[in-house]
Amino acid sequence: MELVVGRVAKSHGVRGELVVDVRTDEPDVRFAPGVTLRGRMPKSSATRDYTVKSAREHSGRLLVYVDGIDDRTAADALRGTLFVIDSDSLPPSEDDDAFYDHELEGLRVEFTDGTAVGTVTEVLHSAAGELLSVRAADDGREILIPFVTAIVPTVSLADGLVIITPPEGLLDPE
Repeated sequence: MELVVGRVAKSHGVRGELVVDVRTDEPDVRFAPGVTLRGRMPKSSATRDYTVKSAREHSGRLLVYVDGIDDRTAADALRGTLFVIDSDSLPPSEDDDAFYDHELEGLRVEFTDGTAVGTVTEVLHSAAGELLSVRAADDGREILIPFVTAIVPTVSLADGLVIITPPEGLLDPE
């Protein structure tokens, strides 16, 4: 499975530097000089390799130079490009309370009494924290559940299950 580790937001300057929104906990590893990144445009399966020449932090994003992109026009052409890795290349997490997004997607969501809520379709990352996007079992609507211990006390990858204890009103469609 392909995992996104960064997205090109725009160009920076006139020498081909890319502004990259980071989507990995290890930007210093994923965007280290000499690392080859696989890039693809959204909704496309075609990929191209880019070798990192340099990367530096700037205003919460990374400014990245890659081989072959030497001016603003070439950098602008990469706007929206997703840098991806193969999930099989990731080591298993050593923290029992840390999960890769792809490990959570597809898990069943239930209340503590076993009542089905739905299925995790995506993990959303926002400034306020992570949210589980859940497709409701009864009507297929999207439910956003804050991914915090108070609401999601149990995640069992082995059982393919997420147990939730939401506060009153969180799952109401209104």
